[in-house]
Amino acid sequence: MKDINRREFMSAALAAAALPQTLPLPSRPNVLFILADDLGYGDLSSYGRPDYKTPVIDSLSDEGVKFTDSYANGDVCTPTRVAFHTGRYQHRLLIGLQQPLGDGNAEIGLPADHPTIASLLKANGYETALIGKWHCGNAPRFNPIKHGYEEFFGIAGSSEDYFTHKNTAGVMDLFENDRPVDVDGYLTDVFTERALQFIRRKRARPFYLSMHYNAPHWPWQGPGDREAALRED
Repeated sequence: MKDINRREFMSAALAAAALPQTLPLPSRPNVLFILADDLGYGDLSSYGRPDYKTPVIDSLSDEGVKFTDSYANGDVCTPTRVAFHTGRYQHRLLIGLQQPLGDGNAEIGLPADHPTIASLLKANGYETALIGKWHCGNAPRFNPIKHGYEEFFGIAGSSEDYFTHKNTAGVMDLFENDRPVDVDGYLTDVFTERALQFIRRKRARPFYLSMHYNAPHWPWQGPGDREAALRED
């Protein structure tokens, strides 16, 4: 098993995506990228956690590549997403939360004209989709479909309830592309089922699916916490 760092991965991915369509290319694989939200480096048994057992996730590293060395100038929620989508240092783009918190944060997001890994892959023949958490700008002009994703199903913001799918202001924040939708279910399961539907779909083009779970980010709600969540709603 070969260990590579994030910089090498991004360099290779973006270089491959930028190749002109006129060049003879080998068969292009489908790409599934899975992101956990605020998961600690040592929170998986494959990375040394002695009291957690995560055999299914561990199998990904057992059968593929395990990343052991990476560096981030912002290793939490939005900064992680910005770095992955753009391949740039997070501080180069005005995205996230400004202090003190205020209404101005609603106007902050990833510019629609900025290249992303999705826009580059789309330009080179890939079917692109993002399922899960976006949090790179809540306003409609920052929607993932403005950034190279042909499909989006998920939450636009940060800390939505796993059962009601409402944000901290009590507003429904689950979207199908740019349209609010009301779907019943625990968000982790809802996102997984939608991803399976996307993967199983018959298609002529290879796909790139960015699968962004909101777990284990706050609020900390397990599948058995539905009644408590609904009482608080």
